[in-house]
Amino acid sequence: MVKIVKSDEEWKLQLTTEQYHVTRGHGTEPPFKGPHQDESRPGDFHCVCCGNKLFRTEAKFDSGTGWPSFYQPISPQAVSEHQDRSMLIFVRTEVRCADCDAHLGHVFEDGPQPTGLRYCLNGHALDFKAD
Repeated sequence: MVKIVKSDEEWKLQLTTEQYHVTRGHGTEPPFKGPHQDESRPGDFHCVCCGNKLFRTEAKFDSGTGWPSFYQPISPQAVSEHQDRSMLIFVRTEVRCADCDAHLGHVFEDGPQPTGLRYCLNGHALDFKAD
């Protein structure tokens, strides 16, 4: 698979300021401030940068954290995981879009069954398409 690569200027023309900050700058939106927190209609959550299908509503749950949370991606190939050492006191697992490397959020091992995972994502990194 070929990665989608664009210059910073191309991304800035395509994305809002918030979307660029989160996806290209590895930022985090404030809790309870991003879109899709309460989205529960059947459908798919896509990467806001490239349109890659990432998560289904059926895997979404209310984690109480203030960010959209899912227990699994739409497929294992939809996302990639990377070590994040930006917080000096511990290492987190960053989640990125597998197609364009957009920063989506982080995954933690405190989610519900069947996976026990919590993909804690920035709403500004996602685009929702209802069925």
